[in-house]
Amino acid sequence: MTALRERMITDLRIRNYSPRTIECYIGCVAAFARHFSTSPAALGPEQIRTYQAFLLETKHASWAVFNQTVCALRFLYGTTLGQPGLIEQIPFPRQPKQLPVVLSREELARFFAAIPNEKHRTVLMTMYAAGLRLSEALALQVADVDSARQCVRVAQGKGQKDRYTLLPPTLLGQLRTYWRAVRPTAWLFPGQQPGTPLTATVIQRRCAPAAREAKLTKRVTTHTMRHCFATHLLEAGTDLRTIQQLLGHGSLQTTAVYLHVATPGQGRTDTDLLARTLASR
Repeated sequence: MTALRERMITDLRIRNYSPRTIECYIGCVAAFARHFSTSPAALGPEQIRTYQAFLLETKHASWAVFNQTVCALRFLYGTTLGQPGLIEQIPFPRQPKQLPVVLSREELARFFAAIPNEKHRTVLMTMYAAGLRLSEALALQVADVDSARQCVRVAQGKGQKDRYTLLPPTLLGQLRTYWRAVRPTAWLFPGQQPGTPLTATVIQRRCAPAAREAKLTKRVTTHTMRHCFATHLLEAGTDLRTIQQLLGHGSLQTTAVYLHVATPGQGRTDTDLLARTLASR
């Protein structure tokens, strides 16, 4: 490990960045250094601009990857290398505004039915019924499912914040069926290696084949489950502030995007979304 890499990791840890963010930032900086075969300490604004153009025009990187790189380089130069003046020369791009993809309840039911593996199907059902990110679902411990209080504890979600979200009866029933089949002890969704959770890639790779099997024309990803959770709650009459808290959004403006895709007046105001979805099959 180079001295610069070690120092950046230390700076990130001191500021309580999550392990996942640290890994991402270090990876972005390492890719930047490999591109020029030079330490970032010897590079400056011209190389940064050239690399940004390379990401967009040659590598065709997604906006998420591009923004992660910008964040990583701004931290590297502004904090670790102590060059705050350089930050202004590493701008964030203007991203195209795209509305989230949302499935109808009938489409979701077909999607779930197209996933034969009980564990994988339960992960995606949990993401939908509780509004979880994939990383949050895979980080769940058995003890996080509080059946007495009918809630799920999300420990150190995005932004390293704890929160509680919904545990509707239908999801609890699905989790009990799954538990009897798998018998997890610590991690709710254990991986193949003892003592480790299921990896994100395993679930991500299930979405496209299941969507094809269900004959869906929409592009379905793991995050689609969360979009459906928010939109269906909004359509059922749940207020935006409550949805914001359940999703763990820092800003109400982030949650407000679902106002543009929801169709009001879709029926009952109960929060057992999974029950209504499965009933639509």
